[in-house]
Amino acid sequence: MNKSSAQEWLRKAWHHLSSAQVLFEVDHYTDIIGVELHYALEISLKSLLAYDNASIKKTHELYEVYDLVKSRLELNEDEIRLLLIATKYHILEAYPSPHRKLPETLQIQEVLIFTHKIFSDICQTLDVNASELK
Repeated sequence: MNKSSAQEWLRKAWHHLSSAQVLFEVDHYTDIIGVELHYALEISLKSLLAYDNASIKKTHELYEVYDLVKSRLELNEDEIRLLLIATKYHILEAYPSPHRKLPETLQIQEVLIFTHKIFSDICQTLDVNASELK
């Protein structure tokens, strides 16, 4: 068990999640909010691996990470759907892509709510006080 390492991961996840929240509230570009949400989810999930001193796989595929931690965090079908949507928010290229569309605001809002829930659930599972991470 490595609670301090998990807290470091969760602190970084909070940075991404709170940034996504602020950007959403000012109606910023949904693709940028989506990237922040993706990283918040990825790092939150990886905090469970850090807690267990497990190897942290270098992947941005959220279901792949979830598959490694699902014994600690159970997601229902709809939550897995949101995880798969959020995976698509990760942008491999920094340059413009003519076929890439901005995520819909309602979808971003749904993933934002889901990400807050996952963050809180993981903090609770690991007995981490979320307010100390902020």
